[in-house]
Amino acid sequence: MCDAYTSFAEVYDLFMDNVPYDSWADSIDRLLKKYLPDGTEKPMVLDLGCGTGQITRRLRDRGYDMTGIDGSDEMLEIARSKESDDSILYLCQDMREFDVFGTYQGIVSICDCMNYLTEKEDFKEVLRRVNNFLHPGGVFIFDVNTEYKFQRILSDNTFAENRSEGSFIWENEYDKEKKLNLYDLTLFIRGDDGRFDKFFEQHVEKAYSRKEIEDMIEGAGLELIEVLDTASLGEPKPDSQKITFVAKEHLKDPDRPGFYKDGTKQPQI
Repeated sequence: MCDAYTSFAEVYDLFMDNVPYDSWADSIDRLLKKYLPDGTEKPMVLDLGCGTGQITRRLRDRGYDMTGIDGSDEMLEIARSKESDDSILYLCQDMREFDVFGTYQGIVSICDCMNYLTEKEDFKEVLRRVNNFLHPGGVFIFDVNTEYKFQRILSDNTFAENRSEGSFIWENEYDKEKKLNLYDLTLFIRGDDGRFDKFFEQHVEKAYSRKEIEDMIEGAGLELIEVLDTASLGEPKPDSQKITFVAKEHLKDPDRPGFYKDGTKQPQI
């Protein structure tokens, strides 16, 4: 899963410098402000699969009290190294088993981290945990790569890039029956002595249909609010490469912690 990022961690931000993090953070900020209750001051937001903290830091700078969770110690070490204070709490946890103290007004998972949940039961478990750790009325925002992207953009294609600090070769193979995209990543990273060390990593992402995800959101007890094309924030199209889901906790009793509105007790995870 996301902890597959090991050797790549030290050059991750270098090779991802074309990712529109500022635009994504602005979009998340707008969605949180749109759906969180009015008057919520410095909302607490959890970033699942935070990586090197690119989105986490940007949301902190936009006024949120941030916690970041990732399964890679190497990625979190880089995230912490970019901080001059302790304004962000970073935790090393597997998102399938994440456990935090208290609840959050918002939870986000950006940059297709949910696609790394290649078993449907794992996807459902993350949604259940999100629901459990959301404050009453809290919002969950996440994006996924679409099957269109895996089949038409990535499938069986090879990408390569060369920088002074390192180079990579990224090979893709998409299994249409299993809906799994296999990434073979070969890295050449320049060491302190000027020589290049070679590393190999393999990543797997799964394509889920919009209907599958909507059903899993409902099954986890969350209320689906919006489904958007990530790039335009408009209605998803057949050729959308990434789509964003916005879901809301709607069953908890805000006046009785640990209970639902119907009086039943909330199960413990």
